[in-house]
Amino acid sequence: MKKTVAVGMSGGVDSSVAALLLKEQGYDVVGIYMVNWEEEGENGCCTAEADYEDVKRVCNKIGIPYHTVNFAKEYAERVFKYFLEEYERGRTPNPDVLCNREIKFGPFKKHAAALGADYVATGHYCDILHEGGRHYLLKAADQNKDQTYFLNQVTQEQFKNVLFPLGKMCKGEVRAVAEKYGLSTAKKKDSTGICFIGERNFRNFLKNYLPARPGKIMTTGGKEIGEHIGLMYYTLGQRKGLDIGGQKGDGEGGRWFVIEKDLKNNILYVAHGGEEKLYAKGCTVTGFNWIPCAPEEEEFRCTAKFRYRQGEQGVRVLREGDKLTVWADEPQRALTPGQYAVLYQGDQCLGGGVIDEVLR
Repeated sequence: MKKTVAVGMSGGVDSSVAALLLKEQGYDVVGIYMVNWEEEGENGCCTAEADYEDVKRVCNKIGIPYHTVNFAKEYAERVFKYFLEEYERGRTPNPDVLCNREIKFGPFKKHAAALGADYVATGHYCDILHEGGRHYLLKAADQNKDQTYFLNQVTQEQFKNVLFPLGKMCKGEVRAVAEKYGLSTAKKKDSTGICFIGERNFRNFLKNYLPARPGKIMTTGGKEIGEHIGLMYYTLGQRKGLDIGGQKGDGEGGRWFVIEKDLKNNILYVAHGGEEKLYAKGCTVTGFNWIPCAPEEEEFRCTAKFRYRQGEQGVRVLREGDKLTVWADEPQRALTPGQYAVLYQGDQCLGGGVIDEVLR
């Protein structure tokens, strides 16, 4: 008897090819398009309608049924609320990580099970090994596209009965398959950035939801040199958009950049010249999700990523419950509270947690 796979389809080339490959492998495939964001008004960024049209075209082409399911309420409560709370705390969250745990491998997986699906699949670039009742998250063959970083919060139970058809493929191969089979998404541009913001100005978007609190911009020496428009609009290491050009130290001394955010006193601290003050030795990490389980050792070595577009860094990890202290072999630039530290051992993703405190 054929097994059924529910494929989360975004309207992009990756999920299109994932569905096609599973159909070719003999599964009964159903395409499901998730609506996670709803916004009224002509200035809304949501491309849901156009993306769903692409999903329909692809599903009709490869001959599989499809439908849409709306998780906008769950997304608002489980992802967007957290996103706003973190910015209000002066931190920089990553909603795409939460979306995987709270939506794609949460309500979506339950929806698929209710339909009678044996498996769920997505177009993520990663691989998975189901062995001995445990589920191991592995890097994709295409290291440039590997998305294990974004799956660091998905739990063992959520990884059960999950397939990642693109794990052993490179992006070029995926597009080639899409072209070979005449899929309308073959040359569609990859989506970038936070889905619910799209191409809009980030500051303009955020001020619709959070009140801005202007305050002082100061040097680390205590000199006031300008006014910021709200700490939530700035990230550590940021150089553009500070509006303090012409101040002493600009020019040959290098451009000003953000060095620290004092939330209690609503002060943005900046520096110029060398970036030594931006570098840290490590960080504390909370809410760590182990894939598949925590190691027996309380201290061990591995590699880590502190942001998605970063090469792996050698680290020493001290474990204390679900709180970790991660010491990097080399100083790390602009470690950012609210982002995720994700650990690796060879090709295996060990899991990740939220950067809580930066250790200088």
